[in-house]
Amino acid sequence: MRAVVYTRTGDESVLEVVDRPIPEPGQGEVLVRMAVSGVNPTDWKSRQGDGSAPAGGWQIPNQDGAGVIEAVGRGVDSGLIGERVWIWEAARKRQWGTAAEYTLVPSRQVVPLGGASFDVGASLGIPFLTAHRCLTVGETMPDRLDEGALADHVVLVQGGAGAVGNAAIQLAKWADATVIATVSNPEKAQLAAAAGADHVVNYRQQDVVAEVRKIAPDGVHTIVEVSAARNAEIDVRVVADAGAVAVYADDGAPVQLPVRPLMMRNARWQFVLVYDMPQAAKAQAVFDVAALAGEGGIRVGADAGLPLHYYPLADAADAHRAVREGAVGKVLILTSEPQ
Repeated sequence: MRAVVYTRTGDESVLEVVDRPIPEPGQGEVLVRMAVSGVNPTDWKSRQGDGSAPAGGWQIPNQDGAGVIEAVGRGVDSGLIGERVWIWEAARKRQWGTAAEYTLVPSRQVVPLGGASFDVGASLGIPFLTAHRCLTVGETMPDRLDEGALADHVVLVQGGAGAVGNAAIQLAKWADATVIATVSNPEKAQLAAAAGADHVVNYRQQDVVAEVRKIAPDGVHTIVEVSAARNAEIDVRVVADAGAVAVYADDGAPVQLPVRPLMMRNARWQFVLVYDMPQAAKAQAVFDVAALAGEGGIRVGADAGLPLHYYPLADAADAHRAVREGAVGKVLILTSEPQ
């Protein structure tokens, strides 16, 4: 089989395509013939590293993907063979990421795709589980998402054209929230609207606070925040009483908050890292995202506000570079012909 590997961390040049034997699944594992591997910012950041060798001496990158189960290890139901699945956190503390023709995954980290496409499956893991956590972590928010769960709630998505922003819009609209998204230009405004945002604010041309207050005079229940340092002042001014600001990205800048205004609102600032989120919350996120994807409720592509950028396995370095350079949409690596 062909696999993308790196034996030391560094820039995209450390990635190489090699031939390896198809592995055998061990206890509790499944062997998945990969169709599509999704690339996220944490994938290239992990690969960038500090120049040292990864644990075990080699690493196949990428956490997310989709494919077909071809074999199962001891303790795993053989009825799963032939199942189309999506994968989450394949490379989390493991060498076997999704940028390969085959990979090994713990059975609990593969989820049936239902009627969804492989492209959808490879786009789910990190972005949608992160978005789910952001939408459920607030004091006034539900623990799970389904139809009607966010009725009478207003959600502000800062950065509505990004992968997590797109996921947050889709999940919030499924749960019947009113969604406001901020963007930086007209092209991204079209993407946020295509994802389902009810209101789109261009923060470079409009007063975000004034526009949000027109829609939600009492403030927004939850803010899905991509840049806490840049948007802190806005967030403080638009968050509702007992509202939450869920920060899922780190732009490297310190955040300064005025304590008194936030105290008076009993507001919450919650930092979100999908890998280390509480186990029960992650299990619920996987369940809810799988339910929506299985019923065809999650969309990808330009008409869903998430343009897709395809790369062959041999060009995995270019795929990582595209994500590092801020490609708008979802970068996917085609690992084999769809089954």
